Amino acid sequence: MSRASVDPTTSPAPAGAPSPRRHARTGSRSTRRVLAVVGVVVLVLAAAGFGAAWWFQRSLDSNIERLGDPFAAIETPEGEAAEPAEENEAVNLLVLGSDSRISAGDPSQWEAGAQRTDAIMLVHLPEDRKSAQVVSIPRDSWVDIPGHGEAKINAAFSYGGPSLMIQTVQDLTGVQIDHFVVTDFESFTAMTDALDGVRIRVPEDIGDGDQVFFHKGVHMMSGEEALKYTRQRHGLNNGDFGRVQRQQNWMRAILAKVNNNRNDVGMMSDFFTTVSKSVAADDGFTIDRMRNLYMSARGLSTNDVDFMTAPYSGTGRSDDGQSIVVLDRARFDPLMEAIANDEAGHYVEEHADDLEVLPATVK
Repeated sequence: MSRASVDPTTSPAPAGAPSPRRHARTGSRSTRRVLAVVGVVVLVLAAAGFGAAWWFQRSLDSNIERLGDPFAAIETPEGEAAEPAEENEAVNLLVLGSDSRISAGDPSQWEAGAQRTDAIMLVHLPEDRKSAQVVSIPRDSWVDIPGHGEAKINAAFSYGGPSLMIQTVQDLTGVQIDHFVVTDFESFTAMTDALDGVRIRVPEDIGDGDQVFFHKGVHMMSGEEALKYTRQRHGLNNGDFGRVQRQQNWMRAILAKVNNNRNDVGMMSDFFTTVSKSVAADDGFTIDRMRNLYMSARGLSTNDVDFMTAPYSGTGRSDDGQSIVVLDRARFDPLMEAIANDEAGHYVEEHADDLEVLPATVK
């Protein structure tokens, strides 16, 4: 797919906004093939390690939708085209859970207003490869979208596809995005079933009125059960924010199941094949890139991954009456600066009490 096929909607960062800080260079990205899996970077790395055999990597590669190069039209404030991080540098991925991956993977099928994103995650893999940070940005966060003014952040994908979504997040955070992945979030059901279910602890009965969906205890949830678990909103003290935490908890459970069953060739083959059929990614995420990332971060475990929600001050109403999430810039900006400067691991450890870090047990 040529770069001309990708929506080029971009604009300079708004005045006063932080700018991406790392590895801006002259030149353009080459068009390359991609090996990508689920939105959490450690799962991506696990797949690359398991798929060391040439034939299996090519099999997975053939299943994945290609995005072309959504970065081609995005320039840094210095007017230079940004290139992805080198092999030995920190890496940042923007991962979207959408209602469909098709229009993202084929921009010719994309229509303005036809698609928004249910989950938005910034994934940071630091240079030392000793941890990973996953920050969920609430879909209703009220932000500036280049060329469109203020709106909910998930509207960026609807307005301008992958390029505008990347530009919006970069302008908001000051973090350069190196790779972009879209997954159909409901495909997590198939991924879960390929693992014969995942183990999730429920600290109290979950239900809606008199109906109980899950009783207190540890459950081996199927894909459909886990989807019901993540979609339930009523009865949660923190509403949609609780839903985000449950999505993260589901991902953490998938990661744990993968880590505990790496030697089960049949299960892992089924899982990674399912994942490869559920994602689209930029062409710069090559098979060699994934293998090298795996080798540099193969020691990561679930305890090394910090899941968190972007700091927010609460909900409110926009001038036109929309229900929105108000980001807490006093806490949000320092976190993003730490990610941009590859200091996120230490920052999260030192400021855990001030951040929305996923607890060991999610309500």
